[in-house]
Amino acid sequence: MKNNCSKHKYKLYLCIIILLILVNSIFTLKLVFNYRHKKNSKKFKPAFNTTLKSNKDKNKKYVYLTFDDGPTYVVTDQILDVLKKNNVKATFFIVGKEIPEKEHILTRIHEEGHSIGLHTYSHDAKKIYSNKENFIKEMTKTQKKIEDLLGFKSKIIRCPWGIHNIYNKLGSSLINEIHKNDLKIYDWNCSLEDGLNPNLSTKRLFDNSKIVKEGYTNNVIILAHCNFNNKNTVKVLPKIIKYYKNLGYEFKPITESTPEYYIESKCNKNLNFKN
Repeated sequence: MKNNCSKHKYKLYLCIIILLILVNSIFTLKLVFNYRHKKNSKKFKPAFNTTLKSNKDKNKKYVYLTFDDGPTYVVTDQILDVLKKNNVKATFFIVGKEIPEKEHILTRIHEEGHSIGLHTYSHDAKKIYSNKENFIKEMTKTQKKIEDLLGFKSKIIRCPWGIHNIYNKLGSSLINEIHKNDLKIYDWNCSLEDGLNPNLSTKRLFDNSKIVKEGYTNNVIILAHCNFNNKNTVKVLPKIIKYYKNLGYEFKPITESTPEYYIESKCNKNLNFKN
């Protein structure tokens, strides 16, 4: 009987020791990962291809509110209501397949003075990034639908998941192709993270709206979404607007005259569109 108890105790102690070793290993790996990530993030500086031209502009603070994936029922209209109430102009990057039966929402965006950009037709990564030709077709198909409805040809684009993402294996050749087709690219330097997780709390969304890439606090491009499930984005939007207004920012829509903002490559090149 004593031998059995001893064996059980031995097994218990052994399990505890193994568990402690595993916990310690996981903690160590996490520390190493965080250290490397922090070290690499210091080295990584996004390269942008244009600069703000005048000292006058550099002394001002601008914020560009941008909304991806619309037009959608309910949420897009609610966002427009908030923007109108606060006298703020924004930019909507449109998915072409969402336009049918929601033409009235797209028309409202335009008539209320907001900018309209292209965000592909399908928002399907396999189609979009399969080759350069398909990418351009996705953009021009949406461009044509907008032109047929509103009478102008939008030339500002946002690539789904940004110009450099896990789906895009085309590299800088895609950037060249985009420019050949007279299109301008706009990524972001602040993200609500409401596309990855539309159910984030309003507090978390607000906190995210204050996190801007280092060195770009005078020219903030905020990524937000207007999908059907972005209800918390609507709720927090007045607070975000008030926050930036209190800090002296001017809200502007992205237009063709706005300097392009995108990551050129994962190396330290000239930093433009900076403070």
